[in-house]
Amino acid sequence: MSSTESVSPHDVIVCACGTQEYTTGDAVDAAVFRGELEEKWQAFLRHVAAEERADELELELDESAISAAAEEFRYRHDLITAEETERWLSNRGLKFEDFSDYFARQYCVGAVDEGLSPERIEYTSAAPELRDLFIAELILSGALEEMTNKLMWRLAARCAGKELTPDAIDAEKRKFLYRIAIEAAQLTSWLEEMGRDSQWLDEMLAIEAAYRAHCDTLLVPEARQRELMALRLRLTRFEIELIELESQDAAQEALFCVREDGMSLEEVATEGRYPHQRADFLLEDLPADAQQKYLSVSEGDLLEPMARGDGFEVCRVIRKVEPRLEDPTVKLRIDQRLLNQYFSDLTTKHTYSRLSIPVSVE
Repeated sequence: MSSTESVSPHDVIVCACGTQEYTTGDAVDAAVFRGELEEKWQAFLRHVAAEERADELELELDESAISAAAEEFRYRHDLITAEETERWLSNRGLKFEDFSDYFARQYCVGAVDEGLSPERIEYTSAAPELRDLFIAELILSGALEEMTNKLMWRLAARCAGKELTPDAIDAEKRKFLYRIAIEAAQLTSWLEEMGRDSQWLDEMLAIEAAYRAHCDTLLVPEARQRELMALRLRLTRFEIELIELESQDAAQEALFCVREDGMSLEEVATEGRYPHQRADFLLEDLPADAQQKYLSVSEGDLLEPMARGDGFEVCRVIRKVEPRLEDPTVKLRIDQRLLNQYFSDLTTKHTYSRLSIPVSVE
């Protein structure tokens, strides 16, 4: 395919394994098989409802905010010129109209501050125009990248795996039927609604079974413990309290009240009517410059005032918690790294991206 200018976004080739090519539609349908599309579909319907409500209210769009969001997208994707942006969109079956409409819709989502109850529409029965709009949102939001990566991981797992047993396939089929909440007798109708057949389902079951087999060999206690030791500092959890102040002078005065007058941050916040809150995070979730500020602190320490938006924050460390595998967040991060490291190599050997999508899944 030398050009995608006249190709539907559904039919754009996103990756290949051997001689078999896979389209955007394949990546999306694979996400349906895994039970991972519904949440994104419902979020999209809320976005559409917000846009419609903004039209009803005759909301005046902030063109500068929309343009800034579009520019940030172009910067993030290294699209310097309009021609580069147009080529990027064309390679994905999109037009500038799709690009501008997406950012206008995102603005409406933030601007319409009310509870929205979008019409209940199933993805499989939605109008083609609505599904095209959804595909455009998946592409521009980056969600399609994740879907494509997950498909590539599973294709590579099948290529690099051993022959699967009938029991493994049967187990995946039971899990699949449970995920989509149908009985085996309803499967033919479900496939017809999807526009798929039993051959497609057999492939999905096979690549999922192969993927799980690889995961079972990777995610073992010994590997997790080794990764935990390597990431101990990055996965340290900090529990803090902070107050928000309007200026650096106010922040320095608050710091003086705590250090010299013995007041607590909460007391300073109450007296000055400043917002006070508690938070917790893993060290690696902070920007690199902020991480440096936390590396040498102990429990109970106050940090120097830090700029945040138009104001400043004063923080106190309540607790530093060493990472443990019993912490679900820590375990998830470790498993993600083990899988990323392994499948990054495996996909390079057995698959390739047609749209230069990074081989990493969060």
